[in-house]
Amino acid sequence: MRDLLSGPEPDPAADAGHQDAPPRVGFFTDTSVCIGCKACEVACKEWNAVPEDGPLSLTGMSYDNTGGLGASTWRHVAFIEQTTRVEPAAPPAPEGRALLPLADAGGPQAPASGSADGEGVRWLMSSDVCKHCTHAACLDVCPTGALVRTEFGTVVVQEDICNGCGYCVPACPYGVIEQRPEDGRVFKCTLCYDRLGAGQEPACAKACPTQSIQFGPLDELRERAERRVDQLHEAGVPEARLYGEDPEDGVGGAGAFFLLLDDPEVYGLPPDPQVTTKDLGRMWAHAAGAGLALLAGTAASFALSSLRTPWKAGK
Repeated sequence: MRDLLSGPEPDPAADAGHQDAPPRVGFFTDTSVCIGCKACEVACKEWNAVPEDGPLSLTGMSYDNTGGLGASTWRHVAFIEQTTRVEPAAPPAPEGRALLPLADAGGPQAPASGSADGEGVRWLMSSDVCKHCTHAACLDVCPTGALVRTEFGTVVVQEDICNGCGYCVPACPYGVIEQRPEDGRVFKCTLCYDRLGAGQEPACAKACPTQSIQFGPLDELRERAERRVDQLHEAGVPEARLYGEDPEDGVGGAGAFFLLLDDPEVYGLPPDPQVTTKDLGRMWAHAAGAGLALLAGTAASFALSSLRTPWKAGK
């Protein structure tokens, strides 16, 4: 069994000690067909008995009423409003029918309305979730074993073992994991581990009406995502891209990845996430070397001191 902190990792479940593990599973979220219905948020809360987030009030910056992922928000639908340029409507056809484009240049989530000055609004909606990283820093720094890698390749928190130390919170490069103020324990998406064990798909994917959230073997999802990106490029959406699917990236590839229609920063995602424990081995090696050098210097100091002290007979 290997214990890698970074780099390509083809089978994290087997390397975590699971024998005859099933194929790794995960999420592919196609934001181009997300309609912002929040059915995933509701299904997640209902199935996992996740408590309410507090007052559900609008932030004043968007129609988002949950704000972000947290200990009591395992799925979060982001609403990003963008001003775009809208082409003037086509003149009526000879038969009296308007010639309307099938899709706006802004992409599948293009604006439905515009203004006289040619400006319009498009919504970018995306259901965010824990990435279930191949190299999960939260798992690597946990001192109690509360965070574990399952046979499905996912990362879950054993809430009865968590002692609330909080080490995992700053370790996550995505800011996903969070402590509940009541007792300090951390919580996050489990990818519905209990449902997976029963041969069912996670509640959020089951509830999604547009198949924006797709669940399945990770290798199949990556192939499907590549085909979807090619389809959008052919349809005139060149900005479509994948985020988190690459096993060569800073976290070894995510177990939950996304098709985006703009830069990751627009969605509140880091552009180049890096597992925060990748240099842990080298740091401990440097610390051990420094400690040995200190001990050697101390021993040498005592040795020199004893050599310089004159010896007196009878004493």
